[in-house]
Amino acid sequence: MPVTDLTQTLRIPASLLPADGRFGCGPSRVRQAQVDDLVAASRTLLGTSHRQRPVKALVGSVREQVAALLGAPEGYEVLLGNGGSTAFWDAAAFGLIEHRSAHGSWGEFGAKFAKAARTPWLAAPAVTEAAAGTRGALEVVDDVDVYAWPHNETSTGVAAPVTRIDAPGALTVVDATSAAGGIAFDAAQADVYYFAPQKNLGSDGGLWLALASPAAIERIERIAASGRYIPEFLSLQAAVDNSRLDQTLNTPALATLVLLESQLRWMQEQGGLAWTSARAATSSSLLYDWAERVDYAAPFVARREDRSPVVVTIDFDGVDAAVVAATLRANGVVDTEPYRKLGRNQLRIGTFASVDPSDVEALIACIEHVVAHLA
Repeated sequence: MPVTDLTQTLRIPASLLPADGRFGCGPSRVRQAQVDDLVAASRTLLGTSHRQRPVKALVGSVREQVAALLGAPEGYEVLLGNGGSTAFWDAAAFGLIEHRSAHGSWGEFGAKFAKAARTPWLAAPAVTEAAAGTRGALEVVDDVDVYAWPHNETSTGVAAPVTRIDAPGALTVVDATSAAGGIAFDAAQADVYYFAPQKNLGSDGGLWLALASPAAIERIERIAASGRYIPEFLSLQAAVDNSRLDQTLNTPALATLVLLESQLRWMQEQGGLAWTSARAATSSSLLYDWAERVDYAAPFVARREDRSPVVVTIDFDGVDAAVVAATLRANGVVDTEPYRKLGRNQLRIGTFASVDPSDVEALIACIEHVVAHLA
């Protein structure tokens, strides 16, 4: 059968299909209970002022629960602002990097932050690059005051440890967009652990959050008072001031906040970060072990210690992964396609906290069923 026909006509038996067929890496699946909470909020929160008590209480709950989930050390504050991680990179270039930054670049997010730091008022950043599927290690540079890298690279499925760079006066700034809530870490090892909430935290975009140390807050305040031009929308000082009032500079997407607060409550009820990280590790291990067991697939990330527990990238050999993904999609199993810029014959599968390991087992069975019909 021609592969173009296969993607449209092959019906995967219902007994093999996962209960939930969403395996995307951005955004990730939203649980039905979150949607129910959103419906319940439709008459009490949606369409109301973010300067009034009900929405401020919602933001306050989000801040408290993020701090609890991530194990915020004494003195750390949860900040939030309008826009996603892209907005935060620009805000950091204006209000967090004092003179020069150093960046780990082994995927899309690390590279984009490094690009945002190339501004007229900052020295050119020091960039440590590594090939896709690997990671590098940042070295201490004398004139650098911010060291930044992604905890988890969503584009490639590479995870890197959160370990403070031993450089007096410098801040350790970690992108956690696809890691926060799914990978255990020591929050004291970072000065800024920032993320958008549409991965493990099961929410929509349009918001960034950050767990910030006292040293990071002091840096933000000092730069804001220095006379440097900073657009108000990208002002981290404005984010600090508004966060302390449990609000954002501009009206936030309230649906995003409702979904986020619901997910945070669920995570805490299940056992917090210890539970979510163990669940993600179980799901990802099922895929990595399977890929090492069959003769037509292999984990893209070669070093086990670099493999992400929340974004699994699997290379295929002798099997067209695009046909597999298209056939899965035609059967309601969606968003397994690889990162668009990577250009590899692979699948990329989100194993975030909301993904039940039983659904991953079903996904593997579906892939095997499709591959058998391609032979």
